[in-house]
Amino acid sequence: MYALDQFTKFLVVENLTEREPVEVIGQFLQFYFVKNAGAAFSLGSGSTWIFAIIASAVAIFIVVFAPRIRSLAWAALFGLLLGGNLGNLTDRLFREPGFGVGHVIDFIQVQYFPAIFNVADMAIVASMGIFIILTVRGIPLSGKPATDGTPDETVESPSEPQNPTKDAA
Repeated sequence: MYALDQFTKFLVVENLTEREPVEVIGQFLQFYFVKNAGAAFSLGSGSTWIFAIIASAVAIFIVVFAPRIRSLAWAALFGLLLGGNLGNLTDRLFREPGFGVGHVIDFIQVQYFPAIFNVADMAIVASMGIFIILTVRGIPLSGKPATDGTPDETVESPSEPQNPTKDAA
């Protein structure tokens, strides 16, 4: 995801003019190149360095926490989150106006949606959707359903005696 995000941003910077819409599917889907100094919906544009610190902490947490993951679904979730997080963190660290305060390249605009976003943002949102599904379904990091401490119920066939000592008497 990280590579796809950085590649699409490279293409946008090299081929599009800032703030000039390019219709992809009419006005429903457009590429609209902007440099975002803030977070989602351009909130906190004066606090870019704080977002860089938070994104760094999230990336470190995921890398340290990753060995505990035994579920493919949880691994996909954390992979999407890490890729998206690192994609936007790379922009904040290495794009203008400077280290730690760089602007994130956004370029995807969907009609009636109030924000312009990028591939990293899509990965982060997808990871949160997977998080909600896994949490609601009660799937732990191990991928195995949690037990409540009671032994598994087993179904015995009617031809098998349930208490062999009773039948022997």
